[in-house]
Amino acid sequence: MSGIAVIVFVALYFINAGYGMMYSKRWGLSVNNRLGWILMEFPSFMVMLVLWFYSARRFEVAPLVFFLIFEIHYFQRTFIFPMLMRGTNRMPLLIIIFGWMFNISNAYMQGGWIFYIAPDSLYTTEWFTKPCFWAGLLVFIIGFFINLHSDNVIRNLRAPGDTRHYIPRGGMYRFVSSANYLGEFLEWVGFAILTWSAAGAVFAIWTFANLAPRAAKIHKRYTEEFGEEFKNLRLKRMIPFIY
Repeated sequence: MSGIAVIVFVALYFINAGYGMMYSKRWGLSVNNRLGWILMEFPSFMVMLVLWFYSARRFEVAPLVFFLIFEIHYFQRTFIFPMLMRGTNRMPLLIIIFGWMFNISNAYMQGGWIFYIAPDSLYTTEWFTKPCFWAGLLVFIIGFFINLHSDNVIRNLRAPGDTRHYIPRGGMYRFVSSANYLGEFLEWVGFAILTWSAAGAVFAIWTFANLAPRAAKIHKRYTEEFGEEFKNLRLKRMIPFIY
């Protein structure tokens, strides 16, 4: 998974993943954007749910908390985020299939570690006394709310019927041009810390590999479209003061 993430990271600097503001008919058959997001994200929610349900550890407190944290994100991303979308964008079926491949593999990796592979003595109630749990939980919560706020800013950039483009402002958009991606990256960095696992670390690596190149392309597009107005904001792409 880590090796593939490196390949994806490099490839996405040369390929425009054709969804959202970079949607292109060249990606072939497509579906309504809302349906596309539901179809793409649902496997993560469902695979983790199944792994939890059939595990003998499903009512152990620490694994249950990890499960709820993971599922809160994917419940929001699968069932709430798409319903709040505006506009008439579409999502290519090929993007959805790529999403399935990652989401199923990743949920299997996270759930497999937490519920089946981790030593029985690892995730006991004593885990809640560890600094890594509370530090990771804090990072996750911060990322979650940055992600929610940033998505809301993007949704409200245009009034109904307006087709112009605008620079997102406010919140973490004061520091980066893709604050929504910053939020999601922080979520999974936090998850990696609070579980203190290789599986969680690979998820954080994958999140960066997938989102950082796209953040760079969005930044370039804003630069081309808004010129000096955007350059004068001196924003980074995804990570404040760094990238």
